Amino acid sequence: MKPILTALLFFFILQLHAQESWTVVTPKTEATPRHENSFVACEGKLYSLGGRGKRPVEEYNPKTNTWTKVADAPMEISHFQAVSYQGEIWVIGALTGGYPHETPIANALIFNPKTKTWRDGPKLPENRLRGSAGVFVRKDKIYVVCGIQDGHWDGFVAWFDELDPKTGKWTTLPDAPRARDHVSAAMVGDRLYLAGGRTSNAKNNRVIDTTIKEVDYYDFKTGTWTTIDAGIPTERAGNSNLGIGPYLIVMNGESGVQVPAHAEVEVLDTRSHTWSKLPNLLQGRHGTGVAYLDGKIYVQAGSANRGGGPELSEMEVMEWKSK
Repeated sequence: MKPILTALLFFFILQLHAQESWTVVTPKTEATPRHENSFVACEGKLYSLGGRGKRPVEEYNPKTNTWTKVADAPMEISHFQAVSYQGEIWVIGALTGGYPHETPIANALIFNPKTKTWRDGPKLPENRLRGSAGVFVRKDKIYVVCGIQDGHWDGFVAWFDELDPKTGKWTTLPDAPRARDHVSAAMVGDRLYLAGGRTSNAKNNRVIDTTIKEVDYYDFKTGTWTTIDAGIPTERAGNSNLGIGPYLIVMNGESGVQVPAHAEVEVLDTRSHTWSKLPNLLQGRHGTGVAYLDGKIYVQAGSANRGGGPELSEMEVMEWKSK
């Protein structure tokens, strides 16, 4: 793209975003502070679950502006990207235990919001166990990409696997171009995008500073991986990614360049692979998720600084205006 056209595109996108801003949600009831958790929309409500320690499942009802504890956790669940599938919440590719040797959870954990109960789901292939992975849903399948085998110690991988939830059958897909953990996966159109993450290696005293600049995508139509020319503007891991229309939104995260967690919100237009910015979060955070519900982007919980705290419970919201 010619420089003048690129500049005009950036200006146009910035004008579209000019009236958007984040606001803090003030609920009638408080949520539990947590980090290394997940945050997901399911059946018109928002759910905060997991995190360091054994944290409860909490449900946010946007109609009543209330948080409610709906269940205890079956175990400590951390470093995962929960997904909504057929009215339930699936946890796959999660870790349990303490730093730096957290261990992968060997099977999926499934939470039913209607019955408020957990049950065990399919086991992961024994030779593909890992946590801190990206997880997403496409059509009637669930996918797990990248991750790490031994907590923060070592064993980051580029693996890519497909699960048929109905049969429990796993299929191995082509590895991503590079390994990464503390990664968030997002579908944009019929492409899986990976932006952010790192290669945690406490074994060699390299954890926070191993962030990855490259952005990779997998095209389901061609069955191939591609690395785009425009790397992520703000390198970070433990970030949260979201696909809306043709856009990939990247937010949250931690890195070695600053102690506070990242507040930058960056948008990739996947049609041109050019970046623009949304307003920064009011509170930087990492180790949590992002959810899109009824035309609004929500983010909740996480850690305010890189590492383990302080833990947050606050939620911010932004209306996503049609582009």
